[in-house]
Amino acid sequence: MAQIQVFGHKNPDTDTVVSAIGASYLLNQQGLDTKAFAQGKPNAETQYVLDYFKVESLPIISEATSAEVVLVDHNEAAQSVDNLADVTVNHIFDHHKFNFQNATPLYITAKPWGSVATILYFELQAAQIEIPAQLAGLLLSGIISDTLLLKSPTTTDWDRQALPSLARLASLDDVNSYGLAMLKAGTDLSTRSDQELLDGDAKSFEMGGHQFRIGQVNTVDIDDVLARQAGLETAMKAEGYEDFLFVITDILNSNSKALYLGDTPASIEAAFGKKLVNNVIDLPGVVSRKKQVVPPLEGQF
Repeated sequence: MAQIQVFGHKNPDTDTVVSAIGASYLLNQQGLDTKAFAQGKPNAETQYVLDYFKVESLPIISEATSAEVVLVDHNEAAQSVDNLADVTVNHIFDHHKFNFQNATPLYITAKPWGSVATILYFELQAAQIEIPAQLAGLLLSGIISDTLLLKSPTTTDWDRQALPSLARLASLDDVNSYGLAMLKAGTDLSTRSDQELLDGDAKSFEMGGHQFRIGQVNTVDIDDVLARQAGLETAMKAEGYEDFLFVITDILNSNSKALYLGDTPASIEAAFGKKLVNNVIDLPGVVSRKKQVVPPLEGQF
């Protein structure tokens, strides 16, 4: 078994999976003994990526079994392995705000860019480490996923530089067509249960004493998802969170609506400047949980 396990957050998305693979490759090239893992099964979008570039799914863990670990795409204990307090964090590669405490020194590479895959691309470039075509394809997929093909407000010039460079390395001639097909693969929700929709891309946050669960799903038709509102609300209640906000994002038109269950509806309305109607709030122009959903909620709570 590898001496150091590398993994992203619970309910892994594409960027967290490919970044675990990329970070493990980078560190191994630099002399460490690491292996990439995931904290859950790949979602439909990620599976499309793995199939396209002929990569096996990562082994799944809920607890670390190595004394040292590397965190990618997260730094909060609530999003990490269950026994994080019992292991030593060696490295962190992340692009989120920090809520991390540690008793020992460690390496931290954190930049406010659109994806961790972008960070890893530039780390590999700086270290003059060759990026194989397969890994280039994975990393560009992470960028596409987290920036919605460079359309998200989280997109930076670094992401815009990295994507075409990785496409060349991956010998991917039409990155836009690939990216659209990839994103659409993640929007086929017909075979997924209400619980799977809620948990597919969900993270937990503590805000002003409130335990918040924020889930997000991408679609090409918000009304199709809201047609399942009754079942979604039943599943949300069953999870037992104090506040649950489920963001439904139209990736073609860059808009969202969110379904909210909790005891502070007035605070939700104040955070976004919109009214809840039948537990649903309209979020025009909102596509990014990290930049457009979490900050106004933190400001309010």
